[in-house]
Amino acid sequence: MSETTASVASAASADSRTVVAESATARGRRARIALRVLQVLLALFYGIASALPKLIAHPSAVESFDRIGWGSGAMYTIGALELSGAVALLIPRLRLQSVAAMALSALMVGAFVVQMTVFHGQNAATPLILIIPLALIAWARRGQNAELLRLLRRRA
Repeated sequence: MSETTASVASAASADSRTVVAESATARGRRARIALRVLQVLLALFYGIASALPKLIAHPSAVESFDRIGWGSGAMYTIGALELSGAVALLIPRLRLQSVAAMALSALMVGAFVVQMTVFHGQNAATPLILIIPLALIAWARRGQNAELLRLLRRRA
């Protein structure tokens, strides 16, 4: 192979690697944006649609918790946990996004059990559907867990 042919082949190979790297970078950027949008949507849902009615003692929330037999204390506690999870999903500097997604998933497991036992399966699919994007966030942000542990160990 002549030097000219070798240099052209080498340049073509380098160009194709650059295109692949730029494509992967763009794809990664789009994935990060999509994940962030998902976090914002879930935070809005948990903060406004789920926590707020419990925290302001909306009649529908009061009725549900009375039917369960847990009363207002549990209603306010669960509302506060949901609101805390929503806030933690929104603030990346806290490094709690993965932990918040796991905690909200645990709440959804409890909600599913309550829906199945107390409400005879009515709306039982909702908590299961919400666990899917929460699991995606927990997995995608799992690197934050190691950082959080390092910070906690350093302060202890």
